[in-house]
Amino acid sequence: MMQSYCQSCSMPLTTEALLGTEKGGSINKDYCRYCYQEGEFTQPTITIEEMVEICVPYLKDNGMAEKEARHMLVAVLPDLKRWRKNKSSEPKVVERPAFYIMGIAEETSNAQEITAQAKIPQLWTDFYQQNIIGQIANRHNATIYGLYSDYATDVNGDYTITLGVEVSNTNEAPAGMVLKTIPAAKYAVFTSQTGTIPEIVIQTWQDIWAWFASAEVERTYTGDFEVYDERCTNPQKAQVDIYIAIK
Repeated sequence: MMQSYCQSCSMPLTTEALLGTEKGGSINKDYCRYCYQEGEFTQPTITIEEMVEICVPYLKDNGMAEKEARHMLVAVLPDLKRWRKNKSSEPKVVERPAFYIMGIAEETSNAQEITAQAKIPQLWTDFYQQNIIGQIANRHNATIYGLYSDYATDVNGDYTITLGVEVSNTNEAPAGMVLKTIPAAKYAVFTSQTGTIPEIVIQTWQDIWAWFASAEVERTYTGDFEVYDERCTNPQKAQVDIYIAIK
């Protein structure tokens, strides 16, 4: 299955034509053709700092402010396969029964989320400004879930993200909210480092994409979710779990 982002520059790998190549012309799914050709990096001596400077103008051309682009690259690039000094630990595998969350949702894609038209940051702002938790009666607790569901295809397609809290399936969703099922499944659970949200979330997703690119484990795309529990009380020293549904 195609990797979501180049593991050197973080460019979205949305089509096969963007993939790098090994010697002889076979495809390499980890890197883009601009970073990797014929089995070698096109700029073998480049540093991560120099890569940031190369990538910033491209993100600016896509509508991202320079400060935001630089901040994102500094947070993301160190966790990519080419630059990562220490491989992340193996995820734990658990089975969970179905449960329900209620909250607000948006349709987006990974490609859109690295542009100025990103929807997830605004969804989080709306979640807190509208006091979504306070509007939901009979919620189980204050843990917030970020559910990725209704995948059109895979990591490269559209999906729906829902921010909500756990409820009973008998709860009626207030106007503007949705009730979503987090399905019963086997999940690979990735735990982030401790740090600032959203940097730790971005880094963990990069670990996830890199891990699945080389692991003999397949995602089902039936529904994946992030868990923001008591460990996220201080958003500057937070830790999250990300559950990925697997076969």
